[in-house]
Amino acid sequence: MRYIISDIHGEYELLMRLLESISFSEGDVLYVCGDMIDKGGGSVRVLDFLLNEPNVRCIQGNHELSFLNYAEAELARRGGDYSAAQRHIGALFSPRENLPLDEQTFRKLQSLPFFAEEEDFICVHAGLPLDGDGHIVPPSAVRVPFIVQDRNFMRPEVVPRDSKCVCFGHTPVRFISGRDEILAYRRNGARGDGISSYYKVHLDTGVYLSGVLGCFCADDGRSFYVRRQP
Repeated sequence: MRYIISDIHGEYELLMRLLESISFSEGDVLYVCGDMIDKGGGSVRVLDFLLNEPNVRCIQGNHELSFLNYAEAELARRGGDYSAAQRHIGALFSPRENLPLDEQTFRKLQSLPFFAEEEDFICVHAGLPLDGDGHIVPPSAVRVPFIVQDRNFMRPEVVPRDSKCVCFGHTPVRFISGRDEILAYRRNGARGDGISSYYKVHLDTGVYLSGVLGCFCADDGRSFYVRRQP
């Protein structure tokens, strides 16, 4: 099965519980639409897991982009020597986690793309613009600041024409629906429950606000959730 998630924000324990709840295995694939880090206390563990699993496909969000801009500046100050820069690079995470971000994982983070495209869906972090005819602009033609920061695509009235389903996060769904549940926008007259029956899926359950982390199954249209325990 193919699962899609966004905005994990360092919630390692919730991520593990969610994967356990869907019986995630080596025969499945997980797509992560960015913002794996910050806010929660498990950013390094989230990166260590997601970037080293062969059946996980990750893209960058605005939090990864901002972190890498900071980290690459620290590296440049030290002539590219990761060992010399590691303490400074991990300063955002390690004081809370007491775990270093190893160089191999850091380099994998650097190499992440800003979108993932399959036959029936596209993953971006924030959104895609529409052209004059209402079709999505191909993600390869969209500037990085837009693809990780846009807040227009999430609006319910933005309905792409004749496009693959676009999966995204970035803004908690509660600001649209008032609920902490994934919003899947179904095509008019669509039959079946696979992702081709939807034109966009808004995935950010606002875990840092709600304590709820969810994912969407591209193959049957089901959403799955776990909640932070009190």
